[in-house]
Amino acid sequence: MRSLISFACLWTLSTIIPIGLNIASAKSPPNILFCISDDQSYAHTGANGDPVIKTPAFDRIAREGIRFTHAFCDAPTCGPSRSAILTGQPIWRLEEAGNIHSTLPAKFATYTQILEDAGYAIGSTSKAWGPGRLKPGGRTVNPAGVSFKNFADFLTKTGKDRPFCFWLGSRDPHRPYKLGSGVQSGKDPQRVIVPPYFPDHPVVRGDILDYYVEVERFDRAVANALGLLEKSGQLDNTIVVVTSDHGMPFPRAKASLYDAGTRVPLAIRWPSGIASPGRVFEGFVNLSDMAPTFLEAAGLKPPAMMTAHSLKRVFTSTETNPRNGAFIAMERHDGCRKGGKGYPCRAIRTADFLYILNHQPNRWPAGDPDASVCARNIPFGEVDGSPTKQLLMDNVDRAGFHRFYELAFAKRPGEELYDLKNDPGQLRNLATRPDFAETRKRLRNAIQRHLTKTKDPRALGLDAPWDYYPYYGLRRNKDWKVDAKP
Repeated sequence: MRSLISFACLWTLSTIIPIGLNIASAKSPPNILFCISDDQSYAHTGANGDPVIKTPAFDRIAREGIRFTHAFCDAPTCGPSRSAILTGQPIWRLEEAGNIHSTLPAKFATYTQILEDAGYAIGSTSKAWGPGRLKPGGRTVNPAGVSFKNFADFLTKTGKDRPFCFWLGSRDPHRPYKLGSGVQSGKDPQRVIVPPYFPDHPVVRGDILDYYVEVERFDRAVANALGLLEKSGQLDNTIVVVTSDHGMPFPRAKASLYDAGTRVPLAIRWPSGIASPGRVFEGFVNLSDMAPTFLEAAGLKPPAMMTAHSLKRVFTSTETNPRNGAFIAMERHDGCRKGGKGYPCRAIRTADFLYILNHQPNRWPAGDPDASVCARNIPFGEVDGSPTKQLLMDNVDRAGFHRFYELAFAKRPGEELYDLKNDPGQLRNLATRPDFAETRKRLRNAIQRHLTKTKDPRALGLDAPWDYYPYYGLRRNKDWKVDAKP
């Protein structure tokens, strides 16, 4: 009851002295439906141009709202990306939450908790925050919200008397897939767009089709949720967001800072809060921007610790976003290296270039080839097992395959620089080219300034303990040690 009273007082105040969006200040607080797939790259929706996949729900949200063409996760790994979304902070500010199979310390405010304290009904379904453990971080409830069987169950139990914020999670299109399901569904493998970092091979085409089947299943879940809101008359007062936590579970994608791992689909619909719906927004967005956006849309002021940026200017104006880049990071994914160490790296992605700073280039970026040192006990264990991965490993010495094997698994230099206009697939590293020296220096300075401003311990020369935080996932090998510095 206390939270409902506090929300009523706060909302009454906001109608007199608007805290958030002026367009919403005199109306009922909006509901929030946040729909997030598990491992989906930007290119793989109909609205984003894929000729095979069918995503009518995403396409509808894009058509009736805003479609974002340069949205990036904060980290290409599940737990850290979801922690950034909830807290509105980059992973280097989140201590243990910068690692997967970790925890999210309770001292980091989440938009869900702030909304709940203000009177919102909060809930989630399927994959919410995670994987990890709540108790070590001082939490008893998943920070994305109490788990419900499905969205319909949540709506039934919540009623229409309170605004709601619901996390519509999914485990699609996370692996494993049913082999051959794509072809069995009637999809034509010849129409698949094979990315330039994979060999154009029937195994790869079939693997991509199987992945499409699961993306489409997630899209149907979104469509069902939209139907429930329409039936109950709540759709037009609901902010609907459809996105993914990071890129597809293929080599050189998930758990890497290349676009296939970090660039995600994003569309947002809110009839009463978005001016000129049907727009395509080409400015840069990080998913951590969702937290301050949701709070300001509800008439609440984001806490100072949230360093991400609200999208309210994007919603209410057709002006170009002043941000000219996105910042991305990774620390420890599954720790598939000797001693369970991670692969710390940072990146800045602009319209023209991708610059990556690899802090430990002596380590294997995709995990060690020695399976015994990986928590999952598989070679190159940072890359999910798949027909595409196996094809590359089985044919490493065959003509036409070795180059793709190297792109997927080989060690990388300390700096990487890619010219996106001439190399959109990010295949040719230009970091050592003299004619790109000024560009490399400019981007390195830009990322250093941002990391310093946002207090990244690595940029400040401070202790960076991510290699030594506890790992709460399954360890199949007996000598995997990360809990203390040697």
